[in-house]
Amino acid sequence: MLMTLWQQLCESVDQLDPAENSLPSYQQVLKEVRELALDQAREEEQVILDLLNQALCDRHRQSNTHRAWETLSQREREVTALVCSGLTGRQIAAYLVLSPETIKTHVRHILHKFELGSRQELRNQLVDWDFNRWIPEHAWYLSENEPHIRDVLIKD
Repeated sequence: MLMTLWQQLCESVDQLDPAENSLPSYQQVLKEVRELALDQAREEEQVILDLLNQALCDRHRQSNTHRAWETLSQREREVTALVCSGLTGRQIAAYLVLSPETIKTHVRHILHKFELGSRQELRNQLVDWDFNRWIPEHAWYLSENEPHIRDVLIKD
């Protein structure tokens, strides 16, 4: 997977010794920027501008994602969490005791609010979100033909 400059810098900064300081110093960040510029045979100023642009784009995307989440109804949030946890529409319908068509409608509304085109895009958009509180804690079977929910949710 191709990492952006921002991701590369963040990864480099994350590898710094946390015992030294909770936040990297100006000198540490500048050192990482210089190394990125050397690795890419680019001017430091251009790397800095690209990093700032990527950080602002990430911030804007995260802000839009959070705003979209805030527009969801409680049921849509529940469906979103279950979709992002890897459940199929039929599994979600069985768990929420709703029809698969109702789940499809909820998913369509969710995708519209996030301005996305597919469930996979939704999963990708929310990949860093923790949906553990939305996952059923008790063991249950969706149907004889469906896998056990823990088999679906617990992946190695």
